[in-house]
Amino acid sequence: MSENTVSDTTIIQVDGKEILLVGTAHISQESVETVRRVIEEQAPDTVCVELDSQRYQSLKDPNRWHSLNLIQVLKKGQGPFLLANLVLASFQKRMGLQTGVKPGAELAEAASLAEEKGLTVRLVDRDIRTTLLRAWRKTGLWKKMQLVSTMLASLFDNQKLDEEELARLRQTDTLSAMLDEMATVLPSVKTILVDERDLYMAHHIRQAPGEKIVAVVGAAHLPGIIRHLNSENTLSEVIAEISTIPSKSGFSKFVPWLIPIIVAGLFVVGFFFGDRERIAGTALAWVLANGLLASFGTLLALGHPLTILAAFVAAPITSLNPTIGAGFVTGLVQAFVAPPSVRDMENVSDDLATLRGWWRNRMTRVLLVFLFSSLGSAIGTVVAFRWLKNLF
Repeated sequence: MSENTVSDTTIIQVDGKEILLVGTAHISQESVETVRRVIEEQAPDTVCVELDSQRYQSLKDPNRWHSLNLIQVLKKGQGPFLLANLVLASFQKRMGLQTGVKPGAELAEAASLAEEKGLTVRLVDRDIRTTLLRAWRKTGLWKKMQLVSTMLASLFDNQKLDEEELARLRQTDTLSAMLDEMATVLPSVKTILVDERDLYMAHHIRQAPGEKIVAVVGAAHLPGIIRHLNSENTLSEVIAEISTIPSKSGFSKFVPWLIPIIVAGLFVVGFFFGDRERIAGTALAWVLANGLLASFGTLLALGHPLTILAAFVAAPITSLNPTIGAGFVTGLVQAFVAPPSVRDMENVSDDLATLRGWWRNRMTRVLLVFLFSSLGSAIGTVVAFRWLKNLF
């Protein structure tokens, strides 16, 4: 087993294979040219790229949004996952506009050139849904709130990069660099989004067929991948564990039922032992707190008037029903009364780059309605609890 570096490529000899690791930036034209040159010169048996099947299809088919059934996405409970994907895509899109290169262009070039030459292509990154759900379910409530607020704040960040920052971005993996900066606050997220993927990719690069392999990965992943490739033991049970989505804990399954149980209990106790004349007023307060704040959230997302009305009606009910959320109802109503047009589907990738575009595009506006009405209902529930004490 040996390792050396030649130009932009780190070469590792392992298991009788020559593995050439090309560290790239996801928004760098120089990286695109480097990938093309290495594959042309080295003529490998296999080209591995830092992609999963979903991201690969996204790069191959920029018009994938045309066939997206937003209503089905919401019905399947995948609204939060789609929103998280779009937030990350928005971040990289804006960075790409400042560097002049489409995010992931070097990965697309590697796969495209390999297919053109009849080489074997291996997608070695972990499924993004698995990665995001592992991060979410292995993070505590407070850290989840920090993670969500950080991602949402990125939508409002229109800071322009200076030449020094642009030069640094061209030499690293933008998304991983951002996650490294978050590591001090959210170390568990960094572990799942970066470290586990290093191990996952190293294992699948090592398993790739052929005697000469070129692997194109983000520069920030290189140290971790090299370390794992040089390790004698990559336990299969470890790979199996980090490839699975953790099941919800018993406590997390119980928490959604906690609020309706407490609220129902307080109303029952108030009916028998409290001031019964105040029950109607408290119930009205519950309806107004949930309904008005959910409606206000929908209004902030520029939801349709019928969607705002649906938020007011649905929030007081859904806040007592853990099987369905206010955002699910408002998202479906918005998608029905103001469905995304062909233009919205065609332009969603461009609209992600600007804050205004998120509200202008009808597809992303449905997701904003989903998000803000859910937040409004959650805040309304907390506010309404303060009035419940009036039952006694």
